[in-house]
Amino acid sequence: MNRSTAVNVQTFINEHPFSPFQWLIFFMCFVIVLFDGFDTAAIGFIAPSLIAEWGITKPALAPVLSAALFGLACGALGSGPLSDKLGRRSMLLGSVLLFGVACLGSAFSGSIEQLTVLRFITGVGLGAAMPNAVTMMGEYCPDRRRATVINLMFCGFPLGAAFGGFLAAWMIPHFGWRSVLLLGGITPLLLLILLLIKMPESVRYLVANRASIERIRAALARISHEAAQAGTFVMTETAPQTGGKGLGVVLSRSYIVGSVMLWVAYFMGLVIFYASINWMPILLKDAGLTPQRATLISALFPLGGVGAVLCGMLMDRFNANRIIAACYALTAVSVYFIGQAVGNVGALVFSVFVAGVLMNTAQSSMPALAAAFYPTEGRGTGVAWMLGIGRFGGIAGSFLVAELTRRHFTFAGIFAMVAVAGLLSCVALLIKQAARPHVAASGAAKAESFGH
Repeated sequence: MNRSTAVNVQTFINEHPFSPFQWLIFFMCFVIVLFDGFDTAAIGFIAPSLIAEWGITKPALAPVLSAALFGLACGALGSGPLSDKLGRRSMLLGSVLLFGVACLGSAFSGSIEQLTVLRFITGVGLGAAMPNAVTMMGEYCPDRRRATVINLMFCGFPLGAAFGGFLAAWMIPHFGWRSVLLLGGITPLLLLILLLIKMPESVRYLVANRASIERIRAALARISHEAAQAGTFVMTETAPQTGGKGLGVVLSRSYIVGSVMLWVAYFMGLVIFYASINWMPILLKDAGLTPQRATLISALFPLGGVGAVLCGMLMDRFNANRIIAACYALTAVSVYFIGQAVGNVGALVFSVFVAGVLMNTAQSSMPALAAAFYPTEGRGTGVAWMLGIGRFGGIAGSFLVAELTRRHFTFAGIFAMVAVAGLLSCVALLIKQAARPHVAASGAAKAESFGH
């Protein structure tokens, strides 16, 4: 390769083995997602201690528990356009600093109001970090492995949530509830040191924004020394170019149908997730199970995130829209069966576990689908807005079940209503496929990227 050679960035990434440098980026992004899971779960575990220490009622906890969800939505919606404007690296560094400092500060809260404000700020930081981690990883991945790697990265979320639960159960009796928030604040700040030293800017972002040849060459040389010989760098995008940036791409004529369908699918998925995770212990107890058994059966639901890696492999080989649509359709069926199985503990355990595996698999696969759908100029915004708008589905899911119980729906009736959300997600992805079939066809991407 001589200095006059024009190197296609994505072809270069596709043709070289997954390097230690790319594994390092994966590790850093994985840990960011792990912290998101840890933090989301931790607040639920410290809630009983807050009631005891501050003498507050259960309804008074609602703002604290939902503050982070609103923060996550705001952080994702705001950070996407900024990421396409300022770059992935600066957004990741800023968001990890923000949620680390806010979580650390919340350990010193003197009142429920203070904690609520700091939880919201923590949520903004986490909401900005997650989509940027997805975008960064997606832009350093070979096409043929993108969905598998991003889905593997997303396994950090359920792992972090489970880890948060186990750690909190041990730490709170020994060191008090504030210790959980101290840990949740100090560890991201330690990670920030590693990010400052090692995290590169996205190489696709550098090319799209006409950065200096030296910067692009330096980033690619960490994947393979062959890049040091390149004279110029180009990038083919299989997705149609809109000439815009950020939201201009996401809302453009070429992308608007697909964008709205991604939002609908992710929103409805989180309706199921939060409706189940927040209400299942209470509903099972009301249906006649002992509190301990209700808790144990409910805990099976979020365990199912591991199926996402298998789904990622299928997405890399077959039509990704149809694979995830099928997952959502099967989720709807299994959620419906939870409602039918209340008299039979064996059937209930099976239904909850299967629903959890399918639901978490579909939901964890959505960021990879969004990352593959948008061109580099709009990828940061596209992924972030799907995650941000979806968070409102989490808020809606909690209120939906509250309203259904107020209207005296039966156990079976509530789960039948929640199951409808799975069908809506399935339909949304089939509409996205019908509207823009060529974006999901990875074969076209390969043909074009080898054209250079």
